[in-house]
Amino acid sequence: MGDIKVIVKVLLVVASFSLSKTGTAQEFDQYFENKTLRLDYIFGGNKENQFIFLDELASYPEWAGRTNRLNELPLKGNGQIRVVEFASNALIYLHSFSSLFQEWLSTEEASTATKSFENVFLVPFPKQKVKIEIVLFDKYGNEKVTLSHIVDPQDILIHQKGVQIESEYVYIHKAKKGLNAINVALLAEGFQEHEMDKFMKAAEVAVVEIFKHEPFGEFKDHFNFIAVKSFSKDSGVSVPHNGEWKSTAINSHFDTFYSTRYLTTSRIKKMHDILAGIPYEHIIVLANTDVYGGGGIYNSYTLSTTGNKQFKPVVVHEFGHSFAGLADEYFYEGGALNEFISLETEPWEKNITTLVDFDSKWKQLLNKKTAIPTDRSQANKNPIGVYQVLPGVGIYVSELDCRMKTNQAEVFCKVCQNAIDRLVRFYAD
Repeated sequence: MGDIKVIVKVLLVVASFSLSKTGTAQEFDQYFENKTLRLDYIFGGNKENQFIFLDELASYPEWAGRTNRLNELPLKGNGQIRVVEFASNALIYLHSFSSLFQEWLSTEEASTATKSFENVFLVPFPKQKVKIEIVLFDKYGNEKVTLSHIVDPQDILIHQKGVQIESEYVYIHKAKKGLNAINVALLAEGFQEHEMDKFMKAAEVAVVEIFKHEPFGEFKDHFNFIAVKSFSKDSGVSVPHNGEWKSTAINSHFDTFYSTRYLTTSRIKKMHDILAGIPYEHIIVLANTDVYGGGGIYNSYTLSTTGNKQFKPVVVHEFGHSFAGLADEYFYEGGALNEFISLETEPWEKNITTLVDFDSKWKQLLNKKTAIPTDRSQANKNPIGVYQVLPGVGIYVSELDCRMKTNQAEVFCKVCQNAIDRLVRFYAD
């Protein structure tokens, strides 16, 4: 969240990762219909024990995700969905993600309480019976919690959603015809019906700001940005530390994990119900408040306030989390980093390293004489280096400033730009 001082924030999302049990990319039409299978789960438990339950299956009339490189992953993620054809046991689709539940497990509360969290994932609708495998990883990258279940596409209890679209939507920016489009929905949160013009202006600003940051601008022809006019009963969002609770489209609130500026929603199903039938794969939620804050969770959603003077850098920063799987490049004393980043393994975020496997990160970008690690006093001589984020903490970044570190940085660092470039090409090629 820019330079928001959030002690407990995970968003562990990095390291280029490819997994294929079948050896070659699958043909979409061979295995899937042009429809979406929506998988609703409950993640729950505490620091010692976690579980995954299937909540509901639903379908959308169209598929708005990728149709190539189906059984590959650009990022490992904190968790994965694997779709396996039941008859042949072929891996036909892969998807990675992070979750608010996994962040919560790093908090003190998870040692004394047991909670549950909604999660929703979209995969292409299979033509034949499939096995769905969902897995959550621990901080060492090991499979910690798994669930496997069968989905029969003929199941009459698959709930058809999106046949009638709940909210009006408008294309703010369209991909060039014929290109593989990356579909991003911008959803209104805390805007009453008469405030939709205000929301539309904020949505346009968000898209302009994202495209100002390279390499997004370079790839603007590959993106659809769609503004969704979802009305709220109340104006604004909930601020629990002020005793303010609002009735809004997706019930977002500050004080997530008791962190004042951390703005999230736990009503994930409600959010996806609003978007059902609208072509989307990635989500940006724009909140009608001038309070500073936000949040971004890889392949889940970005949530940013629109009335604060820092709206522009924050919405780009949070999109860096939710779309590109970039880690924060700021850390603070007392943050208990080892609760969610193991110094014994290489984190899979592209833009941070523990030096366990630095060859897999930005080593090739360094000058041959650059010291590893690099002293901060050498930053003028070595703009790309290996700089410790905090004295005594074995986590390093490539530059002293970046959009993923502060709101004052004008651009993403070179390593982040490269990571975004590779990810867009993965979707668009």
